[in-house]
Amino acid sequence: MTRPPIERRTYDPAMSDLWREKREQARLSAAPLAQRMRPRALADFAGQSHIVGEGRLLRRMLDADRLSSLILHGPPGTGKTTLAEVIAHTSGWRFVRENAASVGVKRIREIIEEAGALLEDNGKRTILFLDEIHRFSKSQQDVLLGDVERGVIILIGATTENPLFTVNSALVSRSTMLRLEPLSEDDIIALLKRAATDETHGLGKLNLKIDENAYAHWATMSDGDARRALTALEVAALSAGAIAGGPEVHIDLDIAAESIQRKAIVYDGTGDQHYDAISAMIKSVRGSDPDAAVYWIATMLEAGEDPRFIARRLAILASEDIGNADPRAIMVAEAAWSLAERVGMPEARITLSQAAIYLALAPKSNASYGAIEAALADVREGRTIPVPMHLRDPNKVESEGSVKEGKGYQYSHDAPQNTSIGGVTEQEYLGVDRDYYDPAGLGAEKILKERLEEVRRARRGASS
Repeated sequence: MTRPPIERRTYDPAMSDLWREKREQARLSAAPLAQRMRPRALADFAGQSHIVGEGRLLRRMLDADRLSSLILHGPPGTGKTTLAEVIAHTSGWRFVRENAASVGVKRIREIIEEAGALLEDNGKRTILFLDEIHRFSKSQQDVLLGDVERGVIILIGATTENPLFTVNSALVSRSTMLRLEPLSEDDIIALLKRAATDETHGLGKLNLKIDENAYAHWATMSDGDARRALTALEVAALSAGAIAGGPEVHIDLDIAAESIQRKAIVYDGTGDQHYDAISAMIKSVRGSDPDAAVYWIATMLEAGEDPRFIARRLAILASEDIGNADPRAIMVAEAAWSLAERVGMPEARITLSQAAIYLALAPKSNASYGAIEAALADVREGRTIPVPMHLRDPNKVESEGSVKEGKGYQYSHDAPQNTSIGGVTEQEYLGVDRDYYDPAGLGAEKILKERLEEVRRARRGASS
């Protein structure tokens, strides 16, 4: 039996490009709305006008074709990955994307080798985008350093952490750091409306009617996260049964609320948000604003912060910023800390709120804090003052011919009694003239200030 001849196909570049385009379209159609709506040009990029606006740093770098390595840092959903892709598209350079959590040294060396060959062959540069760059190990970072410095590759790293603490300092010094901020509610609404009407990449082929308060709810609840807002829009449309060419689907506030459920609080228990929120709480209490203090506590608790951490900071604040202006403040803080450990959440939120409000409204004085800091500075920087002989412990074995330690000490209770301040002698307790404690004269410290001035006058009068 004779077999039919094998049909040999010739390579058709046009047909190959057509199939490639169809495969890309099929892949894109399966992608979530947030992925499909990624902008392709800076003009379509939402927010971040402080770095991509006309005349701003990144825009100037791209216009001048003088891009350097970058580290993009900021909360999730602010456009770090999107911005890296826009930069690559704008520059026309080769773009390689990797995740720092999974890429190995071998792959990094391959990318560098390919980048060097491409640069030598046709002068085209390579952008290496590393997502989650804070997960990069030291050995991986060391592999990059030399080629980043020589410009063989342009590194763009993205991280939600503070790169000053999480990225190799040598790599940071070779890069320009750009912080991306959460998108404003207006930016989110504009992005959602564009996605709802875009027939190519968005939901424009669906017959949607979306209320303004639905857009506003998504913008508020997404907390500046564009990805979360777009996902909520897509969930609302698809769950309501919207199909291309189908009947009109009305999305009201109730449907919008169901599609996003709970607000996404931008908070990292070990990163910048952790320290920024507690700093805001402390400064609010110090500034006597109980409303702001309670809000920042609520933000931290809702994000899952340990209530004991908040209680500890309140206890420190009670001594540092209130001190003897209200001696009860430290007792309130100590009780709040103890109760927070005993009862736990959710009831501890009430205790922390009560303590923060009391401390915020208490009179403020940092005199106790200032006193110990001034004394520590003298101890560290000045000559050490020996304990005066008359104040030393007398219960020691004496050496032959030595002066008896403790001799000459004057017992204050045996001194003539002043009706307002008790017994005061000319005794020296430091050996040098130093005034460390300088009370502000507010609250209960007003009484202490008056007493301190009287005691110092009496002691110096007795001494003279």
